Amino acid sequence: MEYIKINPADSVVVCLQPMQKGESIEMDGQVIELLQDTPAGHKVLINDTKAGADIIKYGYPIGHAAEDLKAGQWVNEHNLKTNLKGTLTYTYEPVGEQLQIACENRTFRGYERPNGEVGIRNEVWVVPTVGCVNGVAERIVNIVEQEVAAGLLPVADVKLHAWHHNYGCSQLSDDHENTRKILRDIVLHPNTGGVLVLSLGCENNQPEDFMAMLGDYDRERVKLLVTQRVDGDEVAEGTAILRDLYRQAAADVRTEVPASKLRVGLKCGGSDGFSGITANPLVGEFSDWLVAQGGTSILTEVPEMFGAETILMNRCETPELFEQTVKLINDFKEYFLSHGEPVGENPSPGNKAGGISTLEDKALGCTQKCGRAPVSGVLAYGDRLQASGLNLLSAPGNDLVAATALASAGCQMVLFTTGRGTPFGTFVPTMKISTNSTLYKNKPNWIDFNAGKLVEGTPMPELLQQFVDFVLEVASGREVQNEVNGYREISIFKNGVTL
Repeated sequence: MEYIKINPADSVVVCLQPMQKGESIEMDGQVIELLQDTPAGHKVLINDTKAGADIIKYGYPIGHAAEDLKAGQWVNEHNLKTNLKGTLTYTYEPVGEQLQIACENRTFRGYERPNGEVGIRNEVWVVPTVGCVNGVAERIVNIVEQEVAAGLLPVADVKLHAWHHNYGCSQLSDDHENTRKILRDIVLHPNTGGVLVLSLGCENNQPEDFMAMLGDYDRERVKLLVTQRVDGDEVAEGTAILRDLYRQAAADVRTEVPASKLRVGLKCGGSDGFSGITANPLVGEFSDWLVAQGGTSILTEVPEMFGAETILMNRCETPELFEQTVKLINDFKEYFLSHGEPVGENPSPGNKAGGISTLEDKALGCTQKCGRAPVSGVLAYGDRLQASGLNLLSAPGNDLVAATALASAGCQMVLFTTGRGTPFGTFVPTMKISTNSTLYKNKPNWIDFNAGKLVEGTPMPELLQQFVDFVLEVASGREVQNEVNGYREISIFKNGVTL
């Protein structure tokens, strides 16, 4: 197959491989001749369209024609313009679709924590309360890693990591609280078997206040060191604490736990014209499957919901959740407008090169990652999960910031779809799912799973089963490429004054 019409109402088809000027498309009993060479992943118009009229893809408008267009014409960012404007008023029109997905009683091998949460990794972390002690944190981790390598500590399936960041001081109001919340969430994350909270002592993020934010935490597995209060070598004292935490974590074992304990973040980046055809629908099917098992998925990237937001709003289980979703959308639009930026300032140059022409085009493909399940929770930035099922989370589209926010909310892994590829990972396993087979073959050191098979003849149910098996293997300890490569970092959302 050379092209696909995604929805019967669409006025474009998407080329599944490069097509040349003069080639033909047969659609609805008519033959349309291509007027230009068109790359794979890009759109070809199948109806003459007047300037100002909507272009339809996925069954929804993705913008309007900037000029009169002819059937067979390549539709791209030069002749298609967004319909997006500022904040809007919305009406709740619930859809209430009932998904018929069987509970399969699947399990994975995870680490059960005393508070009932389950980790899919058992790592020991140093979490600085302020960027000033990043170097100290790194030295402490390096020393303990060397002791493990030398046989001075038991060899175990326990990795150590210091989570560098630039903040914790010289921040005001929401910025300061964002930093504190994300760091709190990392300390409390179930993928860690022990945490050393490392403080300087004079920072705005005061150590005692920060520890109070943790609530009823495990005091055997979470320790605080304030470096300014150490008489002598803070590295030696921190190393002794981390050494003890490592020994405790090394004794932890995996046990069989139900798939309902799994929490996954849904993210895309470096998207292309295949994202809404292959990888995002596959992840959406998985999300629906996981929710049916009693598990949890979280969709974020709020600016990449613009243009598809009513679909999500009308899947909210209650009017209260609907109102929270409206606030989620309009607050982010106000954020754009307050900085003098249009709400449709998206997609990226890479998206456009891959066949995505407007933010609506991107959003309608992006939101397919959350399938069709009802929305059961809405989270502010830095919030931790409260409700199982599908949740929406406030965070920007930036890959590093959004992935960190998903993990901070409590996701044990992030499912990351991509058409152009990216090597990065956040502080939990960050699984890369390619939208096309070319990327999968060219970047095996980045990509973990190939959704491009969907346009090469593999049926969705078959590929979904393979994907479910793969995700559960990762949850049971199989490393994904960002872990193999050691590409791991955190990024905290900043929007304000630095003193």
